[in-house]
Amino acid sequence: MTPHAICVHQPGDATVLSYEPVDVAAPGAGEVLLRQTAIGVNFIDIYFRTGLYPTNLPCILGQEAAGVVEAVGPGVTEFQPGDRVAYAGVMGAYATHRLINAARLVPVPDGISDELAAGTLLRGMTAQYLIKRTFPVAPGMTVLIHAAAGGVGQIASQWARALGAKVIGTVGSTSKAELARHWCDYVINYSEEDFAQRVREITGGQGVPVVYDGVGAATFEGSLDSLSLRGMLVSFGNASGAVPPFAPVLLSQKGSLFLTRPTLAHYTATREELLATAADYFAALANGMVKAGVGQRYALTDAAQAHRDLAARKTTGGIVLLP
Repeated sequence: MTPHAICVHQPGDATVLSYEPVDVAAPGAGEVLLRQTAIGVNFIDIYFRTGLYPTNLPCILGQEAAGVVEAVGPGVTEFQPGDRVAYAGVMGAYATHRLINAARLVPVPDGISDELAAGTLLRGMTAQYLIKRTFPVAPGMTVLIHAAAGGVGQIASQWARALGAKVIGTVGSTSKAELARHWCDYVINYSEEDFAQRVREITGGQGVPVVYDGVGAATFEGSLDSLSLRGMLVSFGNASGAVPPFAPVLLSQKGSLFLTRPTLAHYTATREELLATAADYFAALANGMVKAGVGQRYALTDAAQAHRDLAARKTTGGIVLLP
């Protein structure tokens, strides 16, 4: 079949996504030719599509996928044709076939489906670095995780709870509240109540030592107000828009708080870090610490509708495009 991809020639709404034939060359040194079987859809894809995150155009969107190795280039010894692999954090995933640096691939273990790997690896590795390295969760802690019914939120909430923490999860609707109750100790619908006030009530006025916030602008101030003295706000996403500029003295005024804006790329910067992060997530799936799934499936040609549904917060869990 002729390789095809979803291309973006100019920033804009979902209508700028164009399904087009593309040329895919033979793999060069250190490269793998991958036939993709499932492709993950994430909010970061919308950031690149709209231009919030600038990139060179035209481009092929997408950060994660799973597939089968078709061919390997000179110098590739870690993989061979027929191997099942996945990747996350590498632009160009919305395609039937692609070339990719072998160093960015991870093996998919037996028992993990291609859809599960493609639809959750980026979120799973994000949850891993957030709760185990950015601010390590410990038994007895109470933590706040925003968007607890979303892709990262579901995984991070379950994992934090399995590590011995009590989890307060926020959601934006009644239906998502019902879902989040399966893995959170407390659920707050922030469309109906002041979540910072409720966090103070739950914690006896102390606040929480950490807030994991992938929502951004809409929750920023409330997240700061939910923290205990010297607590840390881990701001890792902008689902509601970017956090506006603010004076650093605000952190002092609210309790000598810490703020970090991490990204997965900096936590998987070496081959060893990448393999360890992915392996830890896959192990959490295998041993039952985390249960993750794919909530929505779309044909690759329907990528625009997937973006619309994700932006409208109509989705839960992983989303995949199927070539």
